[in-house]
Amino acid sequence: MSKIKIILLFSILTLLLSGCWSKRELNELAIVVALGLDKVDDEYEISIQVVDPSEISSNKPSSGRSPVVSYHAKGKSVFEAIRKMTTLTPRKPYFSHLQIVVIGEEFAEEGLKEPLDFIARDHEFRNDFDIVVSHESTAKEVLNILTPIEKMPANKMLNSIKVSEKSLGSTLTVNIDELLNTLSSKERSAVLSSITIHGDPRLGVDLSNVERINTPVILKYNGIAVFKEDKLVGLLSEDDSIYFNFLNNKIESTIEVIACPKGGEISTEITKSNSEIQASFKNGNPQITIKIDIKQNVGEVNCAIDLTQNKTILTINKKTEEKIKEQTEKTLKIIQKDYKLDILGFGEALNRKNPKKWKEIQKDWSTLYPEVAVKIEVHVTTEGLGTIQNSLLYNSKE
Repeated sequence: MSKIKIILLFSILTLLLSGCWSKRELNELAIVVALGLDKVDDEYEISIQVVDPSEISSNKPSSGRSPVVSYHAKGKSVFEAIRKMTTLTPRKPYFSHLQIVVIGEEFAEEGLKEPLDFIARDHEFRNDFDIVVSHESTAKEVLNILTPIEKMPANKMLNSIKVSEKSLGSTLTVNIDELLNTLSSKERSAVLSSITIHGDPRLGVDLSNVERINTPVILKYNGIAVFKEDKLVGLLSEDDSIYFNFLNNKIESTIEVIACPKGGEISTEITKSNSEIQASFKNGNPQITIKIDIKQNVGEVNCAIDLTQNKTILTINKKTEEKIKEQTEKTLKIIQKDYKLDILGFGEALNRKNPKKWKEIQKDWSTLYPEVAVKIEVHVTTEGLGTIQNSLLYNSKE
């Protein structure tokens, strides 16, 4: 009897464990890979970039249609606009494969809290997509641009931001969790990478944009956008973005071009950069020291210089140190004096160093921050010269 009871119990349990009750087939969904957020008058305008599976399949020849389709809808809230999208799309939009969110410049100037609340709250959104801001264009226009090589423009935007972050250091990947944590912090301000359209946006929507050798309209990252609380207030140039990332310990690799002693230039590849923010209080006043340790290789020599001499390597190290110190100080001045925003986390460093002292100045931090004394120390080591020591062109001239 006991065996019969156990069998009956398991039979009943199997009825309760139907794991596929909420399943949805792929042919019932419109897979969204990019989301755009704009504000038009008092309404939210939402744009989505949806994959056309038949155009990206490797098993079927292309029919010549666009690999993605854009849909746009307006609503009093982000949630309402997305639901209104169902009146346009042949299938229900599905956001679990979302790769990137583009926030329109004008929208970002008004504030990010309302749209981010829905994105963070909805169960269908994962937290591994990147967020960027459009510059001098709307998010709708950015999502409408067709891109070469990458069939899906969302892939192009995602790959470009990651590659430039690793190879040049002018961009910064920020996901939804990182952005929300920064916006909720009282000590630190947020930053996002900025994307712009080069060319006439009206031409970028046509398939001819990807059928030419010289693409007339392209999407390009052009620096880092700076926020005060949740509102966009400015943009760091591409060069300033690189040196901001030096200060922010986000440089994996980049290029420095320095002058040779007797004319000409040397290009070096930064292969490793480590920066550390050290905070302290002196006579009750906050002080910051940023130490940057850098390793580099010689990448290109366009001058008469003898790389076999140790003193030459020391000169290259010194000149690189001087340039990075000068440029990081210039960028810090823009951040500290012009924007007056703590996007490097000085307040967090002071709080970790001395919580008691920090509490005493925390309420006046916005006033104190622009005048905080900051010392930048840069140390550079050259490790490699490439596959040759001295330039063959230099030897021939000698």
